[in-house]
Amino acid sequence: MSDQRLTFKEMCSEFDVTPRTLRYYEYIELLAPEKEGRSRFYTPREVARMKLILRGRKYGFSLEEIRQWLLIYEKEGTAAQSQAFLELADRQLTALEEQKRELEQAIAELKELRAETAKNVKS
Repeated sequence: MSDQRLTFKEMCSEFDVTPRTLRYYEYIELLAPEKEGRSRFYTPREVARMKLILRGRKYGFSLEEIRQWLLIYEKEGTAAQSQAFLELADRQLTALEEQKRELEQAIAELKELRAETAKNVKS
């Protein structure tokens, strides 16, 4: 990525998000584009933040958790942000492992029920 700024439309396209999503991220102060009149421009800093936001969402973090995590960097620096990330990641990994167990159980039960139903239909 070059040092060029992205327009609102380019930012939406680059990250495959809707204008509504991008405006919402601004509203909740995850992003702070430069404004010139009615136009918004996204610097490399905002592009990097957007990558972190989307990565956090992919891993199941809430927008508030992501916002707080980004604030830590601004207020306390990289070391504090890294420590906060470790805590968030540990908590999320535990939750995802539980979800995985629940899904595996549901899949096994559904397969069993399907097999029983298929056997009854063929009889």
